[in-house]
Amino acid sequence: MPANRLELITIGTELLLGFTLDTNAAFLGQQLSAAGVQIIRRTSVVDTPAEIRAAVDEALTRTGAVLTTGGLGPTRDDMTRNVVADLLGLPLVFNDDVWEMVLARYRRFGRAPAESNRSQAMVPAGATWLRNEWGTAPGLWIDSPRGLIIMLPGVPLEMRKLMEHEVLPRLRARGSDTVVRSVTLRTTGIPESTLAERIGEHEDAIAPLSLAYLPGLTGVDLRVTAFHLAPDDAAARLHDAVTRLRSTAGAWIYGENDDDLAAIVLGELRAAGATLAVAESCTGGLLGGRITAVPGASDVFVGGAIAYANDIKQRVLGVDPALVAEHGAVSSEVAAAMARGAAQAFGASVVVSVTGIAGPGGGSADKPVGTVWFGLYRDGVVTTHRSVFGGERAEIRERAVQGALLGVWRGW
Repeated sequence: MPANRLELITIGTELLLGFTLDTNAAFLGQQLSAAGVQIIRRTSVVDTPAEIRAAVDEALTRTGAVLTTGGLGPTRDDMTRNVVADLLGLPLVFNDDVWEMVLARYRRFGRAPAESNRSQAMVPAGATWLRNEWGTAPGLWIDSPRGLIIMLPGVPLEMRKLMEHEVLPRLRARGSDTVVRSVTLRTTGIPESTLAERIGEHEDAIAPLSLAYLPGLTGVDLRVTAFHLAPDDAAARLHDAVTRLRSTAGAWIYGENDDDLAAIVLGELRAAGATLAVAESCTGGLLGGRITAVPGASDVFVGGAIAYANDIKQRVLGVDPALVAEHGAVSSEVAAAMARGAAQAFGASVVVSVTGIAGPGGGSADKPVGTVWFGLYRDGVVTTHRSVFGGERAEIRERAVQGALLGVWRGW
């Protein structure tokens, strides 16, 4: 494989129609980079011979190595094997060992294969077939004069297992003394442009590593990547880069890689011997759901109230109707009262409340759509904070959940 680079082609009309999310590509990117192989281009094509052939042909011309997913099944729209064999001028040969593998799987479930399943035992001459213990479509590995072609099923479970058991060991055996490794720093509460201004001076200093800004609903991730470096060199450079970035943006960095702010909040409260409750209005239970999605949340999180209607705010959380009448449900005063009421109702030492206007209607000149007030009760003291979030209704609600967790983590 030239310079440990390949192109990825995901095949399936359903991917382009949007009915199926291409989770395979994300998985392959992570697995291949960890093995020192860089995906330099990713293409998705429909289930037609012309498009599949063109994509594979162009990838081999550019890079000399390609991995495909999809189109290895027994139905008429599964044509990857045939197209690639024709492109390379390789005849398809019936393989008795592959057919026995297919028969064995059907016997395991007390069934008999259809006649169309025999097509899955047709293997391009000279190809190595990759045993699939999780389905009926074998993977295929072809070292050809034009380069390397790896063909995997599109079914995510089968693809992942074949990568683990068949493809990655072969790639490692080809030998590589370099790796592609990344570290992601997770930030929240700071806009992408402001973050870029603060850390931009470090971008040249961390070369040859690359720095990518990845904004999302919950914040901006900073991904630092080392391409094709020796493992020890990559580790040292990544450590230095992370140290530099933390020195400037550390106040907004809450974790690395897959860290979740909810889990970090729970961990810190657990260490402090504190308990947590929530009082939600516009987020409608999303905040409690985010917290309880963390394993072990029950030893910190005691419960919460979804006080959506004003009379529920009054009856369940004890919010004074006069506060709502004078200041409105979305206000500092009501957010504070919700937090105090939940603290009394649940007996928690820490409470965060959320009340806002998620839209699309309901906004005004002084309280536009996206306005959210938070209340934070901590050991008898209540503080409030106002944010105005952009986006549509679902985005505002998700950002409000992250804002509430941010408030518990660092008090806004």
